[in-house]
Amino acid sequence: MTTQINFFLRRVGIMAFISCLLATAGNAQREIDLNELGGQVNIISTAVPFLGITPDSRAGAMGNAGVASTPSVHAQHVNPAQFAFISGNQGAAMSYTPWLRKLVNDINMYYLTGYTRIDELQVISASLRYFTLGEILLRETADQMPLQVKPNEFAIDVAYSRLLSERFSGAVAFRYIRSDLYGGMVENMEAGNSFAADLAFYFQTPTELVGNNSVFTSGINISNIGNKISYDGGDTRQFIPTNLRLGVGLSTELDAFNSLNVSFDAMKLLVPTPPLSADMTRDEYFRNNDMSVTSAMFRSFTDAPGGFKEELQEIAYAIGLEYWYDQQFAIRAGYFHEHENKGNRKHFTAGIGLKFNMLSLDASYIIPVVQNNPLANTVRFSLGIDIDQLR
Repeated sequence: MTTQINFFLRRVGIMAFISCLLATAGNAQREIDLNELGGQVNIISTAVPFLGITPDSRAGAMGNAGVASTPSVHAQHVNPAQFAFISGNQGAAMSYTPWLRKLVNDINMYYLTGYTRIDELQVISASLRYFTLGEILLRETADQMPLQVKPNEFAIDVAYSRLLSERFSGAVAFRYIRSDLYGGMVENMEAGNSFAADLAFYFQTPTELVGNNSVFTSGINISNIGNKISYDGGDTRQFIPTNLRLGVGLSTELDAFNSLNVSFDAMKLLVPTPPLSADMTRDEYFRNNDMSVTSAMFRSFTDAPGGFKEELQEIAYAIGLEYWYDQQFAIRAGYFHEHENKGNRKHFTAGIGLKFNMLSLDASYIIPVVQNNPLANTVRFSLGIDIDQLR
């Protein structure tokens, strides 16, 4: 029974995660061909890869770029330091993403976020992210009563952001992560738990572009700095997706009614690249790997078996464009690029936004470059509430 259950869990894990950072324990079990060494095909594996899925429609429509975008209620995921510059005192938002609809119809992400201003310098924000992998019916033989498993994962975090000067802000976030992939149905397997933190900074300065009032922005966010996670009582421990995100942006007023925002992000996982050999599976590598999280973060810049060339392949980038008319109607577009040897996520994005007195509605859509991409036709929806206006 345990073998049968593991087979189905790996199958679901592959479907749910292959498109989002992804090499799960399922596809990690295969033997590595010699031709794949030296940085040819060497996808980095982590646990809880759902943390890398962009949960909101604004960033989702801008190619997942956002660490240096203009502040919004959705800043908790991309850069919580933006909240220090947000114009409102209180706001909240909810997002819904039906994930991998091309493959299955019951994998979803739900996201809640909000912020409240303490004073002119300080803001507290929080978010809850819930990822459900649907329902699985497992049986060992055709005539056996099936076992029902509902794998799910969630993360809850709280952030504190503060103005450090009139143009510079910083933030720290603390996160609890829980991943239950087995539902108590597999002997000696349990839900995984982890604690993590984010460290983020944001900078903005006014400038002038072709005679128009503009604002140059930049940002950095090191997210998910935390302990490894285990599903078997500590015998096997896996890294969570510690991620470095750097970006720049430019916001300019074309005239009294029209404005334009451009953002560019570069991202890199700060976890080890497996130094695979022909007789070592990924699972064996992670089982034998006792490297500390701090050591792994620093070594992640120099440990690729393919050398500097492969290190460059591990950098993904995103570019996004946002047009606003009268701060009430937005059109967004973007592009996300990941090297084919590191996951091959390449897609264009598009989306729209509507803003009313106290409500904002956003939607985004993924247009893949690679054929048969499981992310094809993925749609995100977000609803924002300006609590100041509501009062």
